[in-house]
Amino acid sequence: MQEVKKIATGSPWEDIVGYSRAIKIGNIIEVSGTTAPGANEYEQTVAIIEAVKKVLSQLDADLSNVIRTRIYCTDIAKWEDIGKAHGEYFGDIKPVTAMVEVSKLIDPNILVEIEFSALLN
Repeated sequence: MQEVKKIATGSPWEDIVGYSRAIKIGNIIEVSGTTAPGANEYEQTVAIIEAVKKVLSQLDADLSNVIRTRIYCTDIAKWEDIGKAHGEYFGDIKPVTAMVEVSKLIDPNILVEIEFSALLN
């Protein structure tokens, strides 16, 4: 049986909802939908990716291991701001991605939420 490693970040949502921030099974890493504070979509996207970099490092991975991102936003008209931040980190890595508008996220101050999938070599 493959070893399963779960990462928690201490967010109150993890215990309330009952989930792990990230799970590593073998060479596969899945990171839950992640949000972060920020004044706008660009700042939130940067903060999310920076937070996930820390989570990945705990699993012996980094952004170069990311093969998929799934971006949820509350205003698709802001796609360029979100895309600019995403591109600053993933411009050379180029994981597959999707960006979709949702009516709202768990907190009205949250404008962006991103899930990540990574694969270790």
